Amino acid sequence: MKTFALKGTARTVGKKADIKAMRRNQQVPCVLYGNNTENIHFSVDEKELKNLLYTPNTYIVEIDIDGKTYPSVMREIQFHPLTEKALHIDFYAVDEAKPLAVDIPIIFTGNSVGVRAGGRLNIITRKLKVQAMPKDLPDTLEVDISELGLGKNIVSGELSFENLTIITPKTTIICAVKTTRAATADAAAAASAAAEAEKKK
Repeated sequence: MKTFALKGTARTVGKKADIKAMRRNQQVPCVLYGNNTENIHFSVDEKELKNLLYTPNTYIVEIDIDGKTYPSVMREIQFHPLTEKALHIDFYAVDEAKPLAVDIPIIFTGNSVGVRAGGRLNIITRKLKVQAMPKDLPDTLEVDISELGLGKNIVSGELSFENLTIITPKTTIICAVKTTRAATADAAAAASAAAEAEKKK
């Protein structure tokens, strides 16, 4: 899995006024915890988060705090309801020797037979939650839609990938090909033509 380097500055847990002052200075308060790691409170420059937060990618975040690096993943992000700026981020420490559960982006490959027949592809789920050892986590998960026909869908339970377990519920719909008016008209025309041909026999 891709890594993302992030520079953090250790901080003490202060009053609300201290947190507000931190945010006015374009600093985002954060906390690192988990895997026998004592809670570490720190802040990061708001600008440094842009390429981490506003992307479909998932990263192992290498946080440098006072010269020590902590591999982690983002667990929870609080956004401002109006500005959508990050207000607080929780990071979970990664143990290379323990399985890790994360959301991985899906990449769709192939040209669906249903789309070629005039249907419309609806992408419903863009990430799958999976569990694997950190070294086995991929950057993306490929889902082949070549055989997906009109009115058909793919659910999580139909998928499998090497060296990882899918945690997303098996009934979760990943994508579907919806029948359009044009496709319905073409199907009706084809059926009518077939019927006429049968009569002439």
